Amino acid sequence: MKDRFLVTGGARLHGSVRVDGAKNSVLKLMAAALLAEGTTTLSNCPEILDVPLMRDVLVGLGCEVEIDGSTVRITTPAELKSNADFPAVTQFRASVCVLGPLTARCGRAVVSLPGGDAIGSRPLDMHQSGLEKLGASTRILHGAVVAEAANLRGAEITLDFPSVGATENILTAAVLADGRTVLDNAAREPEIVDLCLMLRSMGARIEGEGSPTITIDGVDRLNPTTHEVIGDRIVAGTWAYAAAMTRGDVTVGGIAPRYLHLPLEKLKLAGATVDTFEKGFRVRMDHRPEATDYQTLPYPGFPTDLQPMAIGISAVAEGMSVITENVFESRFRFVDEMLRLGADATVDGHHVVIRGIEQLSSTSVWSSDIRAGAGLVIAALCAEGTTEVHDVFHIDRGYPRFVENLQKLGAEIERVSS
Repeated sequence: MKDRFLVTGGARLHGSVRVDGAKNSVLKLMAAALLAEGTTTLSNCPEILDVPLMRDVLVGLGCEVEIDGSTVRITTPAELKSNADFPAVTQFRASVCVLGPLTARCGRAVVSLPGGDAIGSRPLDMHQSGLEKLGASTRILHGAVVAEAANLRGAEITLDFPSVGATENILTAAVLADGRTVLDNAAREPEIVDLCLMLRSMGARIEGEGSPTITIDGVDRLNPTTHEVIGDRIVAGTWAYAAAMTRGDVTVGGIAPRYLHLPLEKLKLAGATVDTFEKGFRVRMDHRPEATDYQTLPYPGFPTDLQPMAIGISAVAEGMSVITENVFESRFRFVDEMLRLGADATVDGHHVVIRGIEQLSSTSVWSSDIRAGAGLVIAALCAEGTTEVHDVFHIDRGYPRFVENLQKLGAEIERVSS
């Protein structure tokens, strides 16, 4: 059975919604539980498809994993399997984050090259290079990355690009390495900070998270812990842009607004009123958005995961906008589906020029990744008539209770199976 969404445009979103834990954090925290024998408990976990997929990966490595609503308990054995070579690994990109913990705990890791969203190439070069500087040997063999190390040792490592995945794998290997590791040009995302906070609660010695330089002093062993997952800033940003695009009034809770500083500032430039609180914000828009330019960059820049929402609001804004994609080269596949909805958009390399129109028109569209799927639904709320959104399993991978939350905010949307 393949589900699709039927979305009828015209609704003005109004009300409040609370975000759950971040998809881009919980999967990495689950992998980090491999570093310590015993039971690690994660709370505020989002109920999305990728969490049970990661459970399958960990179970295949010898763990016991219990999912109880928003709580995940991972019991890691003394002896782990080192081969993550099974179907679950190939279904989502985040599975590669077991590479660092397995190399550190087992001295060997075999991880099938991961699958996931169709948004561009994401090679493992920096993951491998970082582990090699820590003393491991790595190679690609039979469709898997293989890392082996008799003894990891601290090193000075500089990333060519502040890759989130490479930062995570180097961190989770270095915490059990001998000596000090200094990681320069590290990713600064809030999810990296969340991982470091959990590792520190397990006994790791880490300083500098959230800055370009992270220092890790290796320890002999780590202990299981209890940790609350950080709120999902991308889901929160999706609701923020949905409010502005539909000329609505939405309050979002469960997220520190400082993690969305630039996206919220862009909404202000588009004419929205934005009020922030300690653990949330409110977005109001009572007129057509004004055109604004966007360019995606690593944190604290504008998130590439919110690029579809930037394109969506630009499609119905007054004036011309230019969106520049600097992170994933294939993310503009989303534009093809926006053209189906009537958007006036032209792609030129890693730029897209959009001339806003008053209202989009309904049709059938297909999701190519998690954020593109959500972006298409939000755009369909601004279209005349009813739009069919297909391949919505992508959306289920990253947005808990997506349809229910939109219905709560007043959207006319339903899930149907065929």
